Amino acid sequence: RGLFVFFVACLVGRKMRASVLSAVILALGLCAFVSGQAHMGCHSTTPVYGYVNNMPILDGNSNLELLRTTTNGTLYQLTVPNNGSDSAQTFFVVHVWGSAYQQGYAYGTLLRNETQAFMTQVWSYVEEQVEEVLIPYLPEWAANLIAEIGLDGALDFTYDITEPYTDPDFYEEMHGLCDAAGVSFNLAKRLHMIPSITKGACSMFGAWGKAVPKSSPHLLQLRALDWDMTGPFRDFSAITVYHGDKGNSSNGHSWVNVGMVGFIAALTGISEYQLAISEIGVSFPDASWGPPQGLMPIPSIPFVVLLRDILKYDHTIDDSISRMANAKRDCNLILGVGDGKAGYFRGFQYSPNIFTVFDPENMAPNNSTWHPKMPGVVYWGMDWECPSFNYVLAQQLEKFYGNITPENAIHYISSVEQSGDNHLAFYDLTSMDLYLAFAAPHASSGPAEAYYRQFTHFNVHALFRENPPN
Repeated sequence: RGLFVFFVACLVGRKMRASVLSAVILALGLCAFVSGQAHMGCHSTTPVYGYVNNMPILDGNSNLELLRTTTNGTLYQLTVPNNGSDSAQTFFVVHVWGSAYQQGYAYGTLLRNETQAFMTQVWSYVEEQVEEVLIPYLPEWAANLIAEIGLDGALDFTYDITEPYTDPDFYEEMHGLCDAAGVSFNLAKRLHMIPSITKGACSMFGAWGKAVPKSSPHLLQLRALDWDMTGPFRDFSAITVYHGDKGNSSNGHSWVNVGMVGFIAALTGISEYQLAISEIGVSFPDASWGPPQGLMPIPSIPFVVLLRDILKYDHTIDDSISRMANAKRDCNLILGVGDGKAGYFRGFQYSPNIFTVFDPENMAPNNSTWHPKMPGVVYWGMDWECPSFNYVLAQQLEKFYGNITPENAIHYISSVEQSGDNHLAFYDLTSMDLYLAFAAPHASSGPAEAYYRQFTHFNVHALFRENPPN
């Protein structure tokens, strides 16, 4: 897989081999990475269509096994059958309570071995594969820079310039996680800085009003994550349910984080206030984005922390818009927030110097051929100027317009567009239902991509009703 990486050209740090840089870049940047096939396909003259996903949707209350409990934490494992036999897969469902530190400590206690295994396997994978995985896809100057500059100093610098804009509870939780799991805090904080110096691609849409059935006028939102499928990352899928403290609002409210073991920032998630997030990195901007971004990280809030803050603290989409508009923003992104209370979704052109709110009428890029407008729909496929993926996504949205439901989206939209290889989440923000699928672990047979795998349905209200362990 190709990885599109921007790195820092003027930082001084200790010498580090290219393999170590690659490991960290691959480790937890998540959607800060781009499938080489996806981006090379953005400007293909021939759209490529995937096949229908006919897998039945699994009830999240079935095949759920309690693994262990600890103070302020409960850990389950859910088995997804897919086609049965060796195509089955599992992922973790973690519940945590208490203060930020207590939540992190409970998480690290419950998943200590898994967190350590994940880190070890990432290092091993990239050290063995660096020449094949990363270097061939970089310009010569970037490859040479990777071999020469020290990454730890660069990431520590990024931490220093972003820490003043970051909620202190974020690092309190990280301290708790590291203390319990036996992981270096310096390593953890550096891994979480990676998205601030990189970017990539995914897909999203919001559909409501005339786009959905009259009999079920719900707000439906997609967040599709396209990311590395070669390394060990898809062996460590997890969702974390954070239980807010009703007696102390400063601790935030309840929300669900969808991702991997050990990554506490947010790229996919939903909150008790019927808010959900989507994100796409922009590698193919147009003139509306202004001058090209430099290679230096800037003093800002990491976008994965901002998205987390939306889920943890915001009550309405207007709160989220205000948060993004007033933030010190870090890089070119398309962000999306849906609000089930308000009944609509908005997309955002998000960059250090530009912030634009998009609804169905002003959605951009404005191209009637491959990015047509539809009442009650806001969407992007893989990137900003990505005609081939946007065209296929638009076709499927138009085909099911008036009947865009979670079931139709799962079976006929994302799988045909072929976006969401690492994981996908569909949020019904009216009924508070979450539908998600993860990529196949390496030991599982069948299609690897999440959009072809079996989805699991959770009622989010039910997740929040989980009682803390005695």
